[in-house]
Amino acid sequence: MKIIGLHIYGYGKLADVVIENLTDFQVFYGENEAGKSTIMAFIHGVLFGFPTKQQSELRYEPKHHSKYGGKIRVYHEKTGYAVIERVKGRAAGDVTVVMENGTIGGEELLKELLNHFDKSLYQAIFSFNLYGLQNIHQMKGEEIGKFLFSAGTLGTERLAKTEAILQKEMESRFKPSGKKPTLNGKLQALHELNLELKKSAAKNKEYEDLVRKGEMLQQKIDQLNSKLHDNQIRKEKLNEWNRIETLVKEEKMIKKELSDLGEFAKFPVRGIERLEKINQLIHPCKARLSSIGESIEQVKQELPRVNPDSLFLKAEPELLPLLDQIPIYEQLQLEMQQYETKLAGFEAELSMIKEKLHMRLNEEEICSINTNIYMKNQVETVSQRTKKLSEIKGELEKQYQEEKTSLEQIEKEISQTKSLCLSEQKRAHLEEQAAVKYDKKGLEEELKNTREKIEFCQISLDRDKYAKSRQKLQYVIIFAILAGLIVYGGLTKQWELVTIGSAGAAVIAFFMLQTNREVKEKKGAQTLANLKETEKQIMQKLDSEKFFDLAKDEEQLERDQELREELKILTFKWKQQQVQFDKVISKFEAWELESAENKKNLGSLSKKLNIPENMASLFLLEAYQLIEQYKSIVRDKQQLHHRLQEVNKQLVKIETGINAFADCHLSEKGISLQQSAYLLRNKLKMEHEKHIKSQEKKNKLAELENDWKQTQKELEHLKDEHHKLISSANANSEQQFYQFGEIAAKNQKLQEQLEAIQVQLQYSILSEQERDRFLGQHLNEGTIIEVNRETQQINHQLNTLQEELAAVKYEIQILEEGGVYSDLLHQFKQKMFQLAEDVKEWAVFSIAQDILMRTIDTYKNGHLPRMLVQAQEYLVFLTNGRYNRIHLNPAGIGFLVERQDHTIFEANELSQATTEQLYVAIRLALATTLYEKYQFPIIIDDSFVNFDTGRTKKVIELLKKLKGNQILFFTCHAHLLPLFAKENILLLEKDAVQIIS
Repeated sequence: MKIIGLHIYGYGKLADVVIENLTDFQVFYGENEAGKSTIMAFIHGVLFGFPTKQQSELRYEPKHHSKYGGKIRVYHEKTGYAVIERVKGRAAGDVTVVMENGTIGGEELLKELLNHFDKSLYQAIFSFNLYGLQNIHQMKGEEIGKFLFSAGTLGTERLAKTEAILQKEMESRFKPSGKKPTLNGKLQALHELNLELKKSAAKNKEYEDLVRKGEMLQQKIDQLNSKLHDNQIRKEKLNEWNRIETLVKEEKMIKKELSDLGEFAKFPVRGIERLEKINQLIHPCKARLSSIGESIEQVKQELPRVNPDSLFLKAEPELLPLLDQIPIYEQLQLEMQQYETKLAGFEAELSMIKEKLHMRLNEEEICSINTNIYMKNQVETVSQRTKKLSEIKGELEKQYQEEKTSLEQIEKEISQTKSLCLSEQKRAHLEEQAAVKYDKKGLEEELKNTREKIEFCQISLDRDKYAKSRQKLQYVIIFAILAGLIVYGGLTKQWELVTIGSAGAAVIAFFMLQTNREVKEKKGAQTLANLKETEKQIMQKLDSEKFFDLAKDEEQLERDQELREELKILTFKWKQQQVQFDKVISKFEAWELESAENKKNLGSLSKKLNIPENMASLFLLEAYQLIEQYKSIVRDKQQLHHRLQEVNKQLVKIETGINAFADCHLSEKGISLQQSAYLLRNKLKMEHEKHIKSQEKKNKLAELENDWKQTQKELEHLKDEHHKLISSANANSEQQFYQFGEIAAKNQKLQEQLEAIQVQLQYSILSEQERDRFLGQHLNEGTIIEVNRETQQINHQLNTLQEELAAVKYEIQILEEGGVYSDLLHQFKQKMFQLAEDVKEWAVFSIAQDILMRTIDTYKNGHLPRMLVQAQEYLVFLTNGRYNRIHLNPAGIGFLVERQDHTIFEANELSQATTEQLYVAIRLALATTLYEKYQFPIIIDDSFVNFDTGRTKKVIELLKKLKGNQILFFTCHAHLLPLFAKENILLLEKDAVQIIS
């Protein structure tokens, strides 16, 4: 594949850049930031998709415009020219591929064009830059050899990196001589724990004896189980022999009979049955031939009597529509009468509407009156408004009377209430008198409340004294118990009891001090004394003062206050009612304005409708509806006139057609139209019947003739089958055929019996050899009884041993649960399990490394030698013959390089420049040998800047010699340009980002 041209819509800093006519060896020269890397990334992006936002690669999205993407024009060796366009869309962009033959596709077509290469594989094989060579600078020792080997297989160092990662993961878990890895540490711990377990087991001799005894018992049980299994199988085989012995003997007998019959010539399957069936078919076949011949003669004689009138039948398409319209003819006549009646009714209705409207206008003038939707809307609006205004007027008059009556009633109530209220001077005198006097009832109530409080305080004081004495008694009892505890602890020298007792005593003492109630008692006594003093003062007031009865004065003041409150409410109601009355007056004024406007609109509409204004004011909507009804009736009348003319035309057409056919095909004259139609239909039906009968006779004749031919063929075929069947049995006559058939039937019956027996025997557990062996032996029921007895003995021994083993296991369990040995054993098993899990994880990496190494060996032995031959040629050319051979390293992954003097070097022993030359030779050889059928462009980005002048010239010469692959060479070094032809160089101008040839 060759890239012919690029069109960059927008990619990084490049926008609307077109590069055409790229050569087989194209050099892109430009300073730093001129756009070389952008063009390389653009080629990769269009071919394989733009990098997604989750990837670490740059997306090169434009900063100053919205266009993103572009297209590449390529030439493919198989499919010809193609244009690949990729623009902003989904994550990797939307791609469109247009082929030379007009085929248009997307990602799938592009993958076929690129032979399903992905971006990483393409970059690994056909695109390399300075970073690949810089990786060599950073490597040491055998890493260089591994890197070069990886580059020679995959094109990148991924193979070497993968092998290093797997080795690192394995070493982080286990090293043969290591201590820090996980498995090494766990193995050491397991070893130490095993030593402790053995020491513990040595101390427990009884345990070991029991374990040995258990193992011995288990071995005996296994042996007995094996013997029991063998006996069971023998018993099953003996039972099976008893079941099939008769079948085996019968099988042998049938085989002997078949052997006595000897080899018999092949007899046709169901031969006798087939012969009899053929004989049965031949006789009816002959009789059917005779019958068919007689029927053919009879049909030929009947055929002339049923010939139809063909001319009349040809006219059927014209006649049938006319006959079908006879019912319509009668209906049209009836319809014509109905239309005439309707016209008379329309005229009467129009006359009646004119009388109602009293309009001196003719029909045309009335129809010209505008009754469109707009006019209808205006009429309905004005009519509704007139009606509504009339209703509003009635409601307003009613509201006016109601509001006026309510206002007068409230004014009357205000006047009455004012006359009942006290004067201001009298009210002030009564209030003064009530303020300076004592109320006897109030003092009595206060005295009652005070005595209740005194009683409550006295009860509270008595209750507190009782609670205090009881609590002191509890504290004394607890203190005595604690003191006894301290004394007992001191005598028995149990200092914990002494400490507990002392602490408890301290806590009791603290609570006794905190719960002192003297302050509370003093406060309660003071409150009681104050209440008694208050009681005394109230009693003195009741004895010494003179009281007046204020009930009457208070009643007068209370009544006056109620009247004043009522007066305020009435005043507020009067104000509200006055507002309502004013609103009604305002509504009357608004109604008058609307009424005048509506009257104006009414006059305008009456002129447009040509009706008197007095009629319009009362019946505007009714008049409009009558005019609209009049116009509708006129339209219906006109349509009815038109329909009447059409009906008349149809009637004339039907009459003319029927009469024409009657004159031509009927002998009767002077009959009605309906009679003519009836006779024509009958004649048509009779001719049809004749036609059908004639066709049936012809079809029947053809069928009979066909049946005669078919029957004749069947008869010939049956005779032929009869002869073949007898010949197939090598018989000369039917009698000999029947004799052969009886022998064949007996043979077949024996074979079927043998197959039925063999079907039953094929599910037997005994093989044919075992059946023959049992047949030679004379077995009886005593053999099975002996096997059963032996099985019972084994089961008895087995039960005894299992009981003994269960007792031993129980004793072992008791020993394991009772000592250190069981704990160590549990730890040992747990450690073993953990170690097994870690070993599984280590084994995964080990297997992966093994698979990788096997793959590498396969590649080394199969594909790598051909690549090394080409790489060797390139290396000889690049080094001017100083290094002439490349060998695989037999000790591992890597290459050995042979110098001209036959000195062998490892990759890490070569100079830096020579190592880079070896890398270039291997990469180019990989692209031109193992991937030679994929002739993709090779993209090189300043990969030879570390070479001196001589090495640079040699590598450029080598690139020029490569055939089949297009070379795209990107550089920022001007001293390399003289090495290329001028027509192959494109200059990238930094400032304008333009292509200058």
